Amino acid sequence: QVQVVDSGGGLVQPGGSLRLSCVVSGIIFRLVPMGWYRQAPGKQREVVAEISSSGAGRYTESVKGRFTISRDNAKNTVSLQMNSLRPEDTATYYCQAGATGLYGRDYWGQGTQVTVSA
Repeated sequence: QVQVVDSGGGLVQPGGSLRLSCVVSGIIFRLVPMGWYRQAPGKQREVVAEISSSGAGRYTESVKGRFTISRDNAKNTVSLQMNSLRPEDTATYYCQAGATGLYGRDYWGQGTQVTVSA
């Protein structure tokens, strides 16, 4: 049974920081690319950051220089360090295991809410 559990969201003031974490079980984690997505109310889900199985990260333009994605294959975890947060970063953030290539489908966490507000 595959489980993707994301956590770490909360309420933070503009300019603040949060660190999201995601723990995965039931797949060969080190072989699977991982991603963080977000969905704001009334908007489509969008990719925020992705990290390949080899550790190469890439980011959507709006978070470049502020967010950092990382993975720890020994702990089956992927993290998203978010700095200099803005109100427009407010959304539910979802961890994704891009497992289609190996397992025929992707797996998603339940989501964690990030609210950036004064």
